[in-house]
Amino acid sequence: MLAAQRKDHLLALLDREGRVVAKAVADELDVSEDAIRRDLRELADEGKLLRVYGGALPLPAPEPPVRERTDLATESKERVARAAVARIRAGSTIVLDAGTTTLAMARMLPSGAGLTVITPSPAIALAVVEHSDARVIMIGGELSRHSLVTGGGLAMEAIQHLAADTFFLGATGIDPERGLTTGELDDAVTKRALASRCTETVALASEEKIGAVARYPVLALEAVTTIITDPADGNPLIAEIEGLVGGD
Repeated sequence: MLAAQRKDHLLALLDREGRVVAKAVADELDVSEDAIRRDLRELADEGKLLRVYGGALPLPAPEPPVRERTDLATESKERVARAAVARIRAGSTIVLDAGTTTLAMARMLPSGAGLTVITPSPAIALAVVEHSDARVIMIGGELSRHSLVTGGGLAMEAIQHLAADTFFLGATGIDPERGLTTGELDDAVTKRALASRCTETVALASEEKIGAVARYPVLALEAVTTIITDPADGNPLIAEIEGLVGGD
């Protein structure tokens, strides 16, 4: 079978089954696994699929701008946010990631608890100021017009001088195999840097996040202290994901 025919077969398999396992296809076509890996690498370079360890996955859909995500799974986000706020200890320093679930958290923070909130999101900083008496520390840097979060070299420099108790991390997708992922490379870098400066990392998972996969990896599930999911979400993947979380 010619390379072009193999590639057509790989794309058809990906469309039909939602994944490609290199070893299985190599056995099926009676070719070397190296040949299949090379085909997958070239298809990935052409922007036709996403290479992962052992095979390939479909390209994830582009993440919509934050303005379009605000009304998505609103009730589920509220439940997750409420559970997250309940675990915040008085007098602690927390990091609120950018995102709609953390924005809901910002609007629920109590006054009189002696909290300090660090965030790369101007929207979350303003919400904290409006709804609580917490001290607010903004992370400077270039503001992404897509995610409305600061990032880049200035943000990385600032983060290295910070320390916090808990990082409430928002991700685009949380999947048993791919872990936590997001749609922007700079955002993934910022999230990892923030996690490295916190004693614990708590992942927030409203119903639309479970099983979703975005392009850029943030953290493996083993690197997360705990995950807060929606108690009303009956997704069977939740138990599998919780079983992989490092703090459980």
